[in-house]
Amino acid sequence: MENYTLIKNGLILTMEKEPFSIEKGCIIIKDALIDFVGRYDRMPEKYAVVSNMNIIDASNCIVMPGLVNCHTHLPMSMFRGLADDLPLEKWLNEHIFPAEAKEVNPESVEKWSFLSCRELLLSGTTTCCDGYFYEKKVAKAALSSGIRAVLGQGVIDFPAPGVPDPLKNIENAVDFVETLSDKSSRLYPSIFCHSPYTCSKKTLQRAKKAADAADILFQIHVSEIKNEKNMIRENKGLSPVRYLDSIGVLDEKTLLVHCVWVDEKDIEIIKKSGASIVHCAESNMKLASGIAPVTKFLKAGIPTGLGTDGSASNNNLDLFTEMDMAAKLHKAALSDPCVMKAEQILKMATTGGAEALGLDKITGSLRSGKKADIIIIDTETPHLVPMYNPCSSLVYSAKGSDVRDVIVDG
Repeated sequence: MENYTLIKNGLILTMEKEPFSIEKGCIIIKDALIDFVGRYDRMPEKYAVVSNMNIIDASNCIVMPGLVNCHTHLPMSMFRGLADDLPLEKWLNEHIFPAEAKEVNPESVEKWSFLSCRELLLSGTTTCCDGYFYEKKVAKAALSSGIRAVLGQGVIDFPAPGVPDPLKNIENAVDFVETLSDKSSRLYPSIFCHSPYTCSKKTLQRAKKAADAADILFQIHVSEIKNEKNMIRENKGLSPVRYLDSIGVLDEKTLLVHCVWVDEKDIEIIKKSGASIVHCAESNMKLASGIAPVTKFLKAGIPTGLGTDGSASNNNLDLFTEMDMAAKLHKAALSDPCVMKAEQILKMATTGGAEALGLDKITGSLRSGKKADIIIIDTETPHLVPMYNPCSSLVYSAKGSDVRDVIVDG
């Protein structure tokens, strides 16, 4: 029997160009898909005779697509607050890498990944993109939590959790991809190379070749550190972006994380390649990595999403606070209160993020035929009253705790 759910009476933000918002709207969900979006008083009569309709009253609420968090390290919630107030290289080399060697195992990865999935869902994120080790255990946690996720097995040229022999890093990643491929329609395999300075040219090319063979996303941290080009062993003085382009790993299936230290030529290369970018404002700020030129990415038309990064370098996975911080950061950095408008930031957290992950035909907006990934936000909390502009209220006032209902895959 088909299952139907009616969401009624809410202010719907579809995140589509037309209509963008619908007052007193309704959404009909049929099994896992959105079947109808429109005004409640114009709901087709065929739904009135459905006897098994589950009804959700969204009066005084905003109904919108679930948020898309484009960069996480789900198991790293185990290191939340472990080593704060340190520069990136010291934080990573003297604290995080040693802690991972000691604490990361299959059981801890599954346990803390599940906690992170709960945090994401409870704060309105219905899709995330992850990269870590023991990713099979991350997948098990994500599957049981109900979240939609792109999951990348980590690749690095050093002994790593679950991959003690670096010579088998690509083999391990391919095994993960093959294992996950038929596990769930909500989970999508990926390969995640840590960075150009921790992976050799050969490793990067082999990992990208393996990702292409499986037609999946290839993820990599890039240009997060100011002197990164000097850290790349086989580089010829190129910027990290130019280096990756020169070895053939940039295309429309490549997700570039951070991109803080990039110039106009780098942006041109990224645009031409078709690659996407993830902006992690709070993590970049906390580690003093710098401020990515996001306004230039958007002006160039590069698909750009938002990511929280892991809880070890952000301390939470709340994409609402990430939106707020990203909007204000760039206004201050550019001395221009008109940049990074609320609607633009909201798109980065929904449609833009879905596009960056290659999932824009599946999720990220509310329209008939898309997956029913939906959140309902209570607007009667004191900090959301009054509400002159829903987009502004969501970006500058809302918190993850304002999310009342979360629906993934119907």
